[in-house]
Amino acid sequence: MSFNMAGNELRPFWARYFPWNWKFGIALLLMICIPRFVLVLEANQTGNYASIGLIMLISALIPFLFLSRQGRQKIGIRRAQRWSVLVPAFAFGIAASFILYAIGYGLYGDTDQNWYQYIGRSYGIPEGIASQEKFIFFLIVAITGMLFSPVGEELFFRGVVHGSFAASVGERRASIVDSAAFAFTHIAHFGWVFVDGKWQFFTVPAIVWVLSMFLVSVLFFRMKKQSGSLLGAICCHAGFNLGMIYTIFYWL
Repeated sequence: MSFNMAGNELRPFWARYFPWNWKFGIALLLMICIPRFVLVLEANQTGNYASIGLIMLISALIPFLFLSRQGRQKIGIRRAQRWSVLVPAFAFGIAASFILYAIGYGLYGDTDQNWYQYIGRSYGIPEGIASQEKFIFFLIVAITGMLFSPVGEELFFRGVVHGSFAASVGERRASIVDSAAFAFTHIAHFGWVFVDGKWQFFTVPAIVWVLSMFLVSVLFFRMKKQSGSLLGAICCHAGFNLGMIYTIFYWL
């Protein structure tokens, strides 16, 4: 997949104002990641996560708002070139989530310093819920988690952000940039936490979490490359979210 600057990645209207390069990528990161960071922190405090779904929707729409058809194809919004990669990508995502569960539980048990334990708070799983009701609740959360963030985040980070940076610095460095942006954005999900009515920063757990999110992000990118489409990244991300949600519901 080539990202040589051809001058037609952006829609004609936007091409008059923005270049297709790293500057455009920086502008997108500032436009999406800063509001998202603030909204996630606010949601962690209030328990109202409706705004997060809206951010994911906007993230998914960014490529369609700014990019031409050719630009969207260049960043990977197209059919998979290797469909056989999609199922393994999904399985790799599940495996990665289980590994991260094992690390978190091994280091921090069921305390709030365990990232899955803290993230699980946002699901609002009632204590003593019946097994059948819990399974239905799990299905609702799992289906939502496998759709909104995998599509929104992959179209944004591995898609338009990666593509804009790749046009300037190449694929490998662009992958480092989009993975780092993805990882640091997730500090709002865990690291800077709201526990017992006050804000805290779990320094060492946050470092482990951010590094893990970076490596997971690189895995998503590899699945995109292997499949020749963002579908590979989306499937891997969906698998990761499914595994994470499962461990939160049934292993913690």
